[in-house]
Amino acid sequence: MPKDYPRSERLASQIQRELASLIQNNVKDPRMAAPSILEVVVTKDLSQARVYFSVLNDEDSSLTQEALDHASGYLQREVGKVLKARLTPRLVFIYDDTNIRGRNMSDLIDSAIAKDKSNSAN
Repeated sequence: MPKDYPRSERLASQIQRELASLIQNNVKDPRMAAPSILEVVVTKDLSQARVYFSVLNDEDSSLTQEALDHASGYLQREVGKVLKARLTPRLVFIYDDTNIRGRNMSDLIDSAIAKDKSNSAN
């Protein structure tokens, strides 16, 4: 009988909480622009954790990516100290720009509606 909440998902939520705290409190890299950890997806074999993050300013994404990649060994070690697991998944950081693209799309829709209203008024 399969579990409703598999171990990989429980591990992912714990990693997400720990990473958010570690990045905010312990990582002092000047390249990092306060990333938000959006989601963590752990593979079924628990060997890898894909960490999706976002930043407020799109221009800061590449520097933040570099800083996170540079700190990944430290972060993995610190997360491993907290986890109750034999192995700690390898952390892979992935920039997620869905929010920015969504905001841009919303702005385009709003401008199209405003343009349509001004054309229909004439």
